[in-house]
Amino acid sequence: MQFPAAQIAHLINGKVDGDPTVAVASFGKIEEATDGQLAFLANPKYEDHLYTTAASIIIVNENQEIRQPLKATLIRVPDAYSAFATLLSKYQEIVAQQTVGIQEPSYISKTAQLGKNIFIGAFAYIGENVSLADGVKIFPHVFLGENVKIGENSVLNPGVKIYHHCVIGANVTVHAGTVIGSDGFGFAPQADGSFKKVPQIGNVVIEDYVEIGANTSIDRATIGSTIIKSGAKLDNLIQIAHNVEVGHNTAIAAQAGVSGSTKIGNNVMIGGQAGLAGHIQVANGSKINAQAGLGKSLKIPNSSVTGSPAYNYNQAIRSQATARNLPEMEKRIKELEDLVKHLMAEKV
Repeated sequence: MQFPAAQIAHLINGKVDGDPTVAVASFGKIEEATDGQLAFLANPKYEDHLYTTAASIIIVNENQEIRQPLKATLIRVPDAYSAFATLLSKYQEIVAQQTVGIQEPSYISKTAQLGKNIFIGAFAYIGENVSLADGVKIFPHVFLGENVKIGENSVLNPGVKIYHHCVIGANVTVHAGTVIGSDGFGFAPQADGSFKKVPQIGNVVIEDYVEIGANTSIDRATIGSTIIKSGAKLDNLIQIAHNVEVGHNTAIAAQAGVSGSTKIGNNVMIGGQAGLAGHIQVANGSKINAQAGLGKSLKIPNSSVTGSPAYNYNQAIRSQATARNLPEMEKRIKELEDLVKHLMAEKV
């Protein structure tokens, strides 16, 4: 498919600076793009590539100054990065519209309800009473257990496993290998030192516009629901335990782990490899630094913490700065002690 500059500018509310008829068929990084590709420039560090790239069209900020002759046609927008993201989304929508139908072999229960314009890839398993809304894309090797519901235009990438009774909202993207609805880690210690499994009879609810990375695990609730609220973004390799709640528009980076029954507020940011203890609450707008270990609730909104155990970010940074000066401080304290001893000896 070929897209002329005028059409692209219309999609992202930009202004063409150059030939509006020049067309592109794919995307490329500005330093590597070739003829017939579209690139963008948002970071000033890459400005030199503006004059050397072979890209046919480049999206730039509207105030971008041109200091040398250009080969490419420019599309000027208020925010080049956001405009490029919007364009990629539009492109994905066009591609998704062409991905429809049911591939064989795949298993689809006779009791499953299938919406319009769906796609089911080969070797997928669609269980009893599953409901797929319009526009859902199920890629190969996806497993959907009984009574699973998937909302409009959601995409389950290869190898996703969703256990029974879980609910996925609209416009959700789940990446390859993720497991939703596996049993929570519930075991009751017994007098003889063994553990008795506590049945996990709840489910997982993923609300609208959530994106979940590859190989992430979200456990079903013991009773009730583990909930990922609308707009949340989860990276790869994250563990969400049973009965956790993740708030609206909260972002969690890779390898973080959230223990059972913890409630995370809205617009929270959690860095990679952070660990959250169970049965705590995290206030709206909190920021938990990478590798932080949070063992107690953050009750004040917009708190920032780091370290393990995690504590106030600014205090932690000052403590780290002080720690680097400890050898010199020790030397100075020793000198002061020697001076005090000398002065005391003179008085005697």
